[in-house]
Amino acid sequence: MATITDVASRAGVSTATVSRALNGKSTVDPVLAARVQQAAAELGYHPNGLARNLRRQETAVLALIISDVENPFFTALARGVEDLAQTSGYSVVLCNADENADKERRYIDVALQERVAGVVLSPTGLATNVDRLRRQGTPVVAVDRPLAGIVGDQVLVDTRHAASEATGHLLGNGYRRVGCLTGPAGVRTADDRLAGYVDVVGGPSAMFRRSEYRAEGARLAALELLDAPAPPDALLVANSTMTIGVLEALAERGLRPGRDIGIVSFDDAPWTTLIDPPLTVVAQPAYDVGRVAADLLLARIGDSTREPATVTLKARLIERRSSRR
Repeated sequence: MATITDVASRAGVSTATVSRALNGKSTVDPVLAARVQQAAAELGYHPNGLARNLRRQETAVLALIISDVENPFFTALARGVEDLAQTSGYSVVLCNADENADKERRYIDVALQERVAGVVLSPTGLATNVDRLRRQGTPVVAVDRPLAGIVGDQVLVDTRHAASEATGHLLGNGYRRVGCLTGPAGVRTADDRLAGYVDVVGGPSAMFRRSEYRAEGARLAALELLDAPAPPDALLVANSTMTIGVLEALAERGLRPGRDIGIVSFDDAPWTTLIDPPLTVVAQPAYDVGRVAADLLLARIGDSTREPATVTLKARLIERRSSRR
């Protein structure tokens, strides 16, 4: 028996587009709609009437639950989700969990109460619980961080490799005591970036501190490293919000980035090219993460039986003057 995925493949469109075309949605381009109808006829595909009626009880709204709305990475990710969702006839509600598991849980409850069609979620950590979403059949796609112990759709970035590349870049530019500032233990992105750094410098030579993904915590952690008997001469910093705190710490100690100490920061925030010297960054494809996640979610809404998919994107090192001696 043909599935909606088969029709999408034959027509060269997403499963969400197939669903909307077969349901007569006016948001579908007429040419695409005709292509979908032809593919469905050729394959002998007939929508499941009961499932379709159940889906119509849901709203054409997606919930996007992110862990920190102030982080430019999540701003770009949200734009990617919204752009793809809008072209498919869905609206997006943005929820900021603020790295707080209780707040995240409350937003999940709201998503269920409002009968959203699906959820894109950046999990706060190991405590994330999406059992209620799964029990009620609400599709969910994890972004940036996987759902611990759960097999499902997810879109990640290979930040361990990116951290290794950034650390090697600093060593290759003549720095000898490279330190690392990363996020909380148990948060996948923080652990992966630390692991990538250790992969290059080795465990015995590792100089690192953890803090919340916040500027103030990073400032204090950076001061601890800078005040050590043998302080680092370069730092890899796990995100752009933390980097603001690191720059404040350097200013307190009278150190100049790119002159007295090398800096590489994760995430290419808009301000990173406006300071002197401009920051070398690990640019993550945040917008693409959002678009791919939205596409996976709409595909899951259109066909709940499809196999779970994990998409891992690559980050890119952009060299500027903060990592040159």
